[in-house]
Amino acid sequence: MRLFVLTALTMAAFAANSLLTRGALGHDLIDAPSFTLIRLATGAVALFMLVRARGGASSEHGSWSSALALAGYAVAFTIAYTRIGASVGALLLFGAVQGTMIGSGLVRGDRPLARDWVGLILAMAGPVWLTVPGATAPDITGAMLMIAAGACWGAYSIAGRRARDPLAGTAGNFWRATVLAVLALGALIDASRATWAGVGMATASGAVASGLGYTIWYTALPALGAWRGALVQLTVPILTGLGAAAFLGESISQRLVIAAVLVTTGVAMSLRRT
Repeated sequence: MRLFVLTALTMAAFAANSLLTRGALGHDLIDAPSFTLIRLATGAVALFMLVRARGGASSEHGSWSSALALAGYAVAFTIAYTRIGASVGALLLFGAVQGTMIGSGLVRGDRPLARDWVGLILAMAGPVWLTVPGATAPDITGAMLMIAAGACWGAYSIAGRRARDPLAGTAGNFWRATVLAVLALGALIDASRATWAGVGMATASGAVASGLGYTIWYTALPALGAWRGALVQLTVPILTGLGAAAFLGESISQRLVIAAVLVTTGVAMSLRRT
């Protein structure tokens, strides 16, 4: 039950990140570099305060390699959402996450059942169908950026399975990622485009949906394993699509519905235990 609750909270946080990012950038409430830096910096501050409030020394401090994956994800994720919608972006993102994490699991010795393979094929068919060239296919640059973000997030999640202290490890990764993002994006900031609403969304994305969400994810991931951890994240696009329709006014296309059905069926098939 504890694992289910932790996983559900994490998926909700991941969906909230897509909605907050697309809501801020899609409505031009803030520029993408500023959003990324505020998101990472507020996440680092929130996590630092939680570590201090908890007390006690920790041997976990994060790493520059994990921070590089986190920063790469945050930058590509944010820029992608200037070009594509929230629900489409989430489906592409977690399709790429799935491929990265499952591939790593296979290399490390995971031995899925035949049913797992069928579920994987169905689930991966969703993002493929969504990006097939056509009248409603997403912007190709935005799609490629989101797939790159998914690969970075998959790598970050894999590294997180080894964390002995998820809270302290995530805090260390966030401040390192903030430094890397400043170096990459600092000269591109356009403060004149930032509104209070945009800053507020970036702060909520960083301090709550990212900082706390990632810590909970690091806590749940070791029990899930690479295969299940990858598949369960494909529930996020469904949550994001519903949220985007309810709060951002995005339409739900037939292409997106078919892709979501394929993903949901594949995830359910692979996670089912007999």
